[in-house]
Amino acid sequence: MPTKNQGRMAQDMKRELIDIISHMKDPRVTGGLLTVTRLDVTPDLDVAKVHVSVMGREGGEAEVIKGLNRAAGHVRTEISRRMHIRKAPRFVFVADDGAAYAAHINALLKQLDGAAPAEETPDADAAGPD
Repeated sequence: MPTKNQGRMAQDMKRELIDIISHMKDPRVTGGLLTVTRLDVTPDLDVAKVHVSVMGREGGEAEVIKGLNRAAGHVRTEISRRMHIRKAPRFVFVADDGAAYAAHINALLKQLDGAAPAEETPDADAAGPD
């Protein structure tokens, strides 16, 4: 499958996947902010690796990933039915910590920004004669 068509199919699959996940009634999946950040499909449509970011969830993302992997068969059937494809990929859901990493980097940058003015010393010329 050419890469252009593969990318288009991955985007269509991601859109359908988001809709399927939003209608799931599993309590492990509902609640909190769940975002599908990336979907990687192998060229032979055998496996689709879905990167999921979970924010605002008390139990953490482990329970959400476990619930999504448990419902992977249902998701596969729905994708096959909605997209009219004979062979739907096997979905593997993994946690994407990109947002948490970005927040960590922002905190470090703010910490450095707050420390920078304290290190500066006033110029001797600006202080005036003593």
